[in-house]
Formats: sequence, C-alpha cells, structure tokens
Amino acid sequence: MMRTGDQHNFEASYAGRRVWLTGDTGFKGSWLAFWLHRLGAQVLGSALTAETEEGPFVRAELSQLYRHETVDIRDWERVAALARESQPEVVFHLAAQALVRRSYGEPVETFDTNVQGTAHVLEAVRLADCPCAVVVVTSDKCYENREEDYAYREEDPMGGHDPYSASKGCAELVAASYRNALFVPGGKVHLATARAGNVIGPGDWAADRIVPDAVRAIHSGQVLSVRNPRAVRPWQHVLEPLVGYLRLGQALLEQGGAVAEGWNFGPDPASARTVGELADIFCAAWGDGASWQATPEAANLHEAHLLQLAIDKAVSRLNWRPKWDFETTVRRTAEGYRAMLAAADADAVRRFMAAEIAAYEAGTGSTDTP
Repeated sequence: MMRTGDQHNFEASYAGRRVWLTGDTGFKGSWLAFWLHRLGAQVLGSALTAETEEGPFVRAELSQLYRHETVDIRDWERVAALARESQPEVVFHLAAQALVRRSYGEPVETFDTNVQGTAHVLEAVRLADCPCAVVVVTSDKCYENREEDYAYREEDPMGGHDPYSASKGCAELVAASYRNALFVPGGKVHLATARAGNVIGPGDWAADRIVPDAVRAIHSGQVLSVRNPRAVRPWQHVLEPLVGYLRLGQALLEQGGAVAEGWNFGPDPASARTVGELADIFCAAWGDGASWQATPEAANLHEAHLLQLAIDKAVSRLNWRPKWDFETTVRRTAEGYRAMLAAADADAVRRFMAAEIAAYEAGTGSTDTP
C-alpha cells in the first residue's frame, strides 16, 4: 500500500535560498544535499571526509554540484566562520556520530560531536545574527526508552541508555535551551528539532547497520548474520524523513515560532517491524539465493528491543505523512542498492537518485534504474 500525501511546494520555499547543511557527506545528508540542489537552493555543505567511496556523496560527485567544505563541527573557529561568511537563511544540522555500537568504543567522541558539535552550530548561527530557520536532526533514540508497547510522543522525557542515545537526548536539551533562552520569540532565529526512526535506503554503507551489513554479505556471496532478529524498529525509507525535514524548514520560514519545537517523523505504526522480518523481505527482494541467520548478540552491548514513534503531531500540524509502507520501503531499498552498484558513473547515480525522488513524490512503487 502506498499513500500519496499532500504535495508541498518545496521549490518555492528553497529556490535561491542560502542553505547550510551539516553532514552532507553522510547517508541522509547526501540525499538531502542532492534534493536541495535540485530545488534550486544555494547549498553550503560541511562535513568530515566521506567514510566510504561507495556512498552517494562520492559516487554522485555531489561536491561538483554545490559548495562543500571539509569541516569538523568540533572545530569551533571553522564552524563560526562558515556561519558568519555564508549568512544562511536555513540550516539543516545532520552532522553526527550516528552509530550506537561505535558509541560504546568512542563515548567521548560521540558526546563531543553530538552535543558540543550541536552547540557549536547553534552558537555560530546566533553570532551570525541573520534571520534563519534551523532544523536540528536528532534521533528516535533521544527518548527515555522504557521498552514498552508505546509510541513515544514529542512531550515524552529525554533519556538514553547508551552513549549514542544519551548524546541525542542531550542534543535535544541543548537545542531547547537555545530556543528558550537565546532564540527568543519574535527574534531572528526559529529553531526546531526532528526525530526520525530507523532510516534505510540505497547508499548507506555504515558499519553495524542491518541493511549495509546485508548488502556487504550478500554481494560477497555470504549469509547475512543478524544479531537481534526479534528487535522491533520503526523502519522508514530515507526519503520519508527528508520530506519531513524539508517540510519543517518550510514551516519555520512561513510560521516562525509557531512550529519551533520538537517533531517526530516516523513511519506508520504498521512499519514498526522486527529485524528478522526486514531481513526476510530484503533477501527475497535481492534474489540470487540471498539468506540470513541469527547469531548471538555481543556481550554487554545493550540495544533497544522495542522502539516506536507517534507521528500524529506532524500529520495534523505539518500536513506530513509517510507514503511508502514497510514492504515497499524494503523492496525499493534492495532494488536501489543494486541499481547504484550497477551505475557506471556519477551521472548514472544522479539519474537514479533523481528518479527515486520523483517516484517518491509521485507515490509510485516501481524502481527506475539508471
């Protein structure tokens, strides 16, 4: 089942605007950078060097489409200079240490990047002293997860068992502090936060994530090992939350402080499914005998077993809703990886990405190949 949601005129909102996007070399960031470029925005992307040459930022040669600066958001002087020089009208802050399991080995780096880095970006915007709409992207894991059959709402308390989850809860508190104490009502800057679910889609090559692990295993002729097949996650295609971020930025530009708060952009409740179900559908969609097996979880590394998001607020107040159901999301992800792996050059990757965005906007379910 696909749903065709209301169309938002993003081009009218972003064409010609100065947009600063942090984390543009990452998975979600590269898709958002490409989309903003297609909308006619004057994009400034800043991030660390891409961790893999297989991702969209490198494969599509996105740095040729807009201005990109290699910047660590922990470097206060560089971050402040970027904001001061670029005078952004819209900021999408996606730069982060985004892996739960890595946070166990690198807790200080995780907190430095996700908490102090967020403060750097917000302080840089404050000192730039220009009218600006700011969307800080955190995570569904920012909530205090009680492992109950309950969909977390925006007013629920922040928490976090592991360093990654705690850092995202802290980032929410940092953003709330800036919004309440420094970006006062009626001021120049309007700040909102966005919390997405477990995002999948073609182009993610991060370690210790189920779909990239699946592609690496299947592509090399191995059986996929799944360490926690009964864990429930709110799965969604990468384009779903990106539309939420674009819609939230648009609403901030239009309504200012009326929407300057926290927002969930998750899938329909029916897409909160187990890791094992995802592995089943992904392997079937990939074909070629792809299969998976359960393996023991690593000792002493806690990961949530049940996590869901309530999206009523975004549906009712932002007129945003997910379009692709769980099966469509997983199938298009598998087909999309195969299309990107087969793409001969950057132009082919860009054509695929443009076709995928167009298919999403149209609410269709077939994958166009490069």
